[in-house]
Amino acid sequence: MTRILAIETSCDETAAAVVVDGRIILSNTVASQEKLHAQYGGIFPEMASRQHILTINKIVEEALKRAHLDLGDMDAIAVTQGPGLSGSLVIGINMAKGLALASGKPLLGINHLEGHLYSPWLYRAEEDPTPEPEFPVCLLIVSGGHTELVLMRDHLTYERLGSTLDDAAGEAFDKVARLLDIGYPGGPAIQQVAEDGDPSAIRFPRAWMRGTWDFSFSGLKTDVLRQVRDYEARGEALPVADFAASFQAAVVEVLVLKTLAAAEQYGAKSIVVAGGVSANKSLREAFQMRSPIPVHVPPFFLCTDNAAMIGSAAYFRFQAGQLSDLDLDALPNWPLNEI
Repeated sequence: MTRILAIETSCDETAAAVVVDGRIILSNTVASQEKLHAQYGGIFPEMASRQHILTINKIVEEALKRAHLDLGDMDAIAVTQGPGLSGSLVIGINMAKGLALASGKPLLGINHLEGHLYSPWLYRAEEDPTPEPEFPVCLLIVSGGHTELVLMRDHLTYERLGSTLDDAAGEAFDKVARLLDIGYPGGPAIQQVAEDGDPSAIRFPRAWMRGTWDFSFSGLKTDVLRQVRDYEARGEALPVADFAASFQAAVVEVLVLKTLAAAEQYGAKSIVVAGGVSANKSLREAFQMRSPIPVHVPPFFLCTDNAAMIGSAAYFRFQAGQLSDLDLDALPNWPLNEI
């Protein structure tokens, strides 16, 4: 049995978790800064860093308490090393270094995206085990900062097939939500408003980037802006629900169809969809309806940033003997394919 204390501070969530054998969550504590940043319509990096400093000690203590374990019971300490906001990453890394130094436990610096990929392997200790994705796996990472297609042939083995050339899917949701003036974060806001709209009411473009596995959402965002201004110029009331539903449908269609095409071409036996946008109801339903192979999407509490996913990825690194030194530093721009 391998117990790992994991810490995640890549952006605006301060999180800690205790994970056993890469799958079993004994505790998973998260302090969200969503309300703090919502008043500004986006994340302020310096403010996020200060909040991490105020919160991290309490969050780590709470994670150990909920797991009914002490630091001495851990086999290793894991922390998000990147990618993310440099100031936020440093807070978590310094905390992990201190704990590793004080306890003599091994330290593991983990890629945040790798953590998202491993989130479907996790389940709570009081729940029945979930089925593990079968290799090879076609993985779609969709979040505020990343949209990537990855082929995973075995544990810790990745081939990046494609990524966004401009806005990530979650970033596009945030920007369009601001255009429609429906709140922040954009993903949940658009999903809620879209429930009263017609997804076929407004025709928005789909950037297929044919011949590649890449994505592009900048043109879609620009077209939303253009059509919003057209309504304003005509003095007509904006059909916000229809805009939200049609925009959401455009994003979902591209994400789903490109992922399914990649899975077919590379002979994938399962699909994993992870990251904050994987919580989107329309996206989850579209994958379940269209995919001929099993689709693994983490439960909602594991879609957004959390430390349990870092603990899961760390377990497989630990088993492979891939430990970090105490001089590890933050890697704000750490691509998954450079691990």
